[in-house]
Amino acid sequence: MAKKKKLTRDVVSNRGVADADAAVDWLAERGLEDIECLVPDMAGVARGKMMPVEKFVHSKNMSIPGSIFLQTITGEYPDDGDGFTYDAADGDILLVPDFSTLATVPWASDPTAQVIHDAYHQDGRPVELAPRQVLKRVLELYAHKGWRPIVAPEIEFYLVDRNQDPDYPLKPPVGRSGRAETGRQSYSIAAVNEFDALFDDIYDFSEAQGLEIDTLIHEEGAAQMEINLLHGDPLVLADQVFLFKRTIREAALRHGMYATFMAKPIANEPGSAMHIHQSVVDLETGENIFSNAQGGPTRDFFAFIAGQQRLLPNVMCMLAPYVNSYRRLMRKSVAPINVHWGYDNRTVGLRVPNSPPQARRVENRVPSSDANPYLAIAASLACGYIGMTEGYTPEEPVDGSAYTLPFGLPRGLLEAVAMFDESEELIDVFGKTFASTYKAIKQAEFETFMRVISPWEREYLLLNV
Repeated sequence: MAKKKKLTRDVVSNRGVADADAAVDWLAERGLEDIECLVPDMAGVARGKMMPVEKFVHSKNMSIPGSIFLQTITGEYPDDGDGFTYDAADGDILLVPDFSTLATVPWASDPTAQVIHDAYHQDGRPVELAPRQVLKRVLELYAHKGWRPIVAPEIEFYLVDRNQDPDYPLKPPVGRSGRAETGRQSYSIAAVNEFDALFDDIYDFSEAQGLEIDTLIHEEGAAQMEINLLHGDPLVLADQVFLFKRTIREAALRHGMYATFMAKPIANEPGSAMHIHQSVVDLETGENIFSNAQGGPTRDFFAFIAGQQRLLPNVMCMLAPYVNSYRRLMRKSVAPINVHWGYDNRTVGLRVPNSPPQARRVENRVPSSDANPYLAIAASLACGYIGMTEGYTPEEPVDGSAYTLPFGLPRGLLEAVAMFDESEELIDVFGKTFASTYKAIKQAEFETFMRVISPWEREYLLLNV
């Protein structure tokens, strides 16, 4: 039971062209005046430049300070030390458009296009810190083995009333009935219909950009929704999540509310996840390497699971990148607290859904929706890759509830960063430059969090200690 709207081949053709010459024609045919030149930063925030289309099509190079990949979520920069130096990324880098991502910006007041860019050093090397390049680096490892990973993200988010004072808690918005939602409305069609006008805009905006929604459902929390995307190439799907987040936020603003991808925006409500379904196919045959000729699971299937079991705790700082992320990963919160695996078991961190052999896959239920999709997908696939290349063996699957089993994930951001810093095999995959920079950014974000006094501290410590 879900609101669903299939996209036609014509709709998908709204997105992307082959090269710069085709882009010139595409932009002219649509009468587009401006273009947003986008690059996802470390948090998944859209950075870049906006310029007239006429200037864009005649520009040979576009540069931007490399420091955009050093900014914390608060807009600050980490201090030098422990392998990180700010000066190393203070020069200009080149932005090169990926014309397969060219699309319109349907909510813009003037006719506007958008295109995602890749970041390169002046000598042509990929920028190690650029999240899109980080994902490409992991995909190249798979390609060298003759493999191609396939993913399908599911992104949860909350609709909330406008909130201009961060000291006040968030609350559900008022729907068409004139009342805010209360109680749990999992999979409720009526609860989705409360925001029909908003979701119509989301579908329209998505169609205009060639973004492919599979299903939209209501999740467990009050005004908590989930959008499922069709499976496909990891880079394409990461781009789609990046653009979907912008799209959903813009549609919500049009209707006088916010859409938030915070992992735990409302106390006593479930957190929001970004589940990632993963499989791997042979580049030559196109066959799923998780299934053998008889339809049974393969050694690679179990090794992929084992790699994720062993290493997901070490990449938690990318799957759960903020202090708030760890509020989601608590007992009795319908979120996993460990990396056990099981068949069609939603209490574990790694679920194997019921499927025919050609669709055998592993669902990583650990990442939160606040994660940068490029880094979360890269981190998850890296763990599976190491498991397959090293021939790891998984634990036995869990049949019952994994919620009562011990925690198997870090409980906070600093612990997660330390675990990433200790994993030599993961640092080899991501590179020392990225690892030291990401560590510095997360530590700096934690320091800014520590400057804030919470309501809990005022409630229980003010007069009692």
